[in-house]
Amino acid sequence: MFPLLGFLVNGLGWKTMPKQAAGFLASLMMLVSFGLSLAIFFEVKGGASETIHLFNFIQSGKLLIPFAFKIDALSSLFLLIITGVGFLIHVYSTSYMHDDEGVVKYFAYLNLFVFSMLILVMGANYVIMFIGWEGVGLCSYLLIGFWFKNRDFTNAAKKAFVMNRIGDLGFLVGMMLVLYHFGTLSYGELFGQIQGNEMIVSNSTYTWIAICFFIGAMGKSAQLPLYTWLPDAMAGPTPVSALIHAATMVTAGIYMIARSSVLYNHSEVALQFIAIVGLLTAIIAASIAIKQNDIKKVLAYSTVSQLGFMFLAIGCGAYTTAVFHVMTHAFFKALLFLGSGSVIHAMGGEQDIRSMGGLGKKMPITKITFLIGCVAIAGIPPFAGFFSKDEILAAAFAHSPILYAGALGAALMTAFYMFRLYFLTFSGKFRGTHEQEHHLHESPAAMTFPLIALAILATVSGFVGLPAVISEQHSLNEFLNTAVTNLGAHHLDHSTEWMLMGLSVSLVLVMIFIAYNRTKSPNFAANTGLAKVLENKWYVDELYDAVIVNPLVKFSGFMDKIIERKGIDGGVNGVGKIVRWGADRMRLLQNGQVGAYLFSMVVGIVLIFVIGLFLVNF
Repeated sequence: MFPLLGFLVNGLGWKTMPKQAAGFLASLMMLVSFGLSLAIFFEVKGGASETIHLFNFIQSGKLLIPFAFKIDALSSLFLLIITGVGFLIHVYSTSYMHDDEGVVKYFAYLNLFVFSMLILVMGANYVIMFIGWEGVGLCSYLLIGFWFKNRDFTNAAKKAFVMNRIGDLGFLVGMMLVLYHFGTLSYGELFGQIQGNEMIVSNSTYTWIAICFFIGAMGKSAQLPLYTWLPDAMAGPTPVSALIHAATMVTAGIYMIARSSVLYNHSEVALQFIAIVGLLTAIIAASIAIKQNDIKKVLAYSTVSQLGFMFLAIGCGAYTTAVFHVMTHAFFKALLFLGSGSVIHAMGGEQDIRSMGGLGKKMPITKITFLIGCVAIAGIPPFAGFFSKDEILAAAFAHSPILYAGALGAALMTAFYMFRLYFLTFSGKFRGTHEQEHHLHESPAAMTFPLIALAILATVSGFVGLPAVISEQHSLNEFLNTAVTNLGAHHLDHSTEWMLMGLSVSLVLVMIFIAYNRTKSPNFAANTGLAKVLENKWYVDELYDAVIVNPLVKFSGFMDKIIERKGIDGGVNGVGKIVRWGADRMRLLQNGQVGAYLFSMVVGIVLIFVIGLFLVNF
């Protein structure tokens, strides 16, 4: 309720509310929410778990959909991530957005987004989840297109909205299938029926439901082929990128499938499909990031790639591993996005890393925290990303060596493009203008405090999921096992696990060294061959335009000009023209001459007699 209150106060008073007051209020609402989430987390950790029924939302015949919230291990963990990272991003925004004329509306939208996200993760049935699901979609549209005077930004917002609607249709169809076959959309009743085999349905039914749900996750969590909206969403303010596209909204698909683990465990086909899509997404997005020069675009494709890793874990049946990576990714990716915002702030809005260089001398806090984020995402121990990514690679290896090889390749590309970004931004000589160099400065405390807090979290949060070779106690697994049902165990013998960890860390260090060598004397010549293909993002947007958009535009033009205007409009207008033409001819009979009228009357009488005579004889 607190983020909703912040939205209502700032939203209704957006013309009169002072800017500083709006930021303070929105941040305070987030801090209170975080405090409550922390209290809930410790209650759940102590063994509490409850479904809170507020009122009957939809009731028709045997169908009953309550407005209810489910508080358990999974939802309480997501509450902590959403409110904790959300609070830091709100604090950061008070400084980053303080000069913007629409800052009060901005904070209203941010609070509304968090409210919707909380509804999504707390819902006790798919309908309540879907309300939050659509809420975050609306807020992402409002925040991506926040600077709506720029046509490109509004186009990016529309693209995000439309592509999410495509996925949402799949989610809706899946909900209808669940309702048709199981008669309920409440988690407790549905999963109880599945686990108790009270209503046995065919494997193909489970598969279709699971794939429909995954289509919804494809849109929200930016997987192939519905991922192209997320890089364009960088049009929004940088804190928005950190909140929506690193820590919360894009992880909604992971949450939904982890929540539905009991259902997915009954469909091996759906899990294989998810693993393949996740791996392809991780590889393709990572390859694109290698040749991007916009600091936020690199991080955007990195997000798509990391989400691919999470879905790969889900496809291997390791749901808690995917949630583990959601948590660590929320910290280090929010840190990287906010760090990029600090750089953009210092550079006066410049986002091209080719115009940067040597910023570490003027921005030491940003440099150190950004480096921690890069080390964490690259997967170097003991930072958070190492533990969660190592778990994913281990699960992939246990599932299929081919999946492992592809995932390892994507992880190595991650290390390369992140350290290419780091070295080009913070090392070497400054490559921007003299005016930009003159204005370089470290960001204010309201921006550096969230960076430091997230850097600490990105350093230590991995210790909640230590690998079996270090500790038999996996704290996160033990915490989540009451809410998430993993499919089988992925235990490797200790020697294999040591070998896999040693191999990945060694190769990551090699990739960092290669990135360092490639950026010592950077060459920004025009790309050719494969490099040009990667720079142009595999021409996926152009492919979509050629295959989907342009044919639809032409078909719409045909429907407009031929069917609508000449067919439907032409038919309606033709009736009017015929009536008018006939009336013009008929009115000539009314010429005002009495003789003509008498003649017509006589002719009519004769015709009547002739017809009558003919009918009698007939």
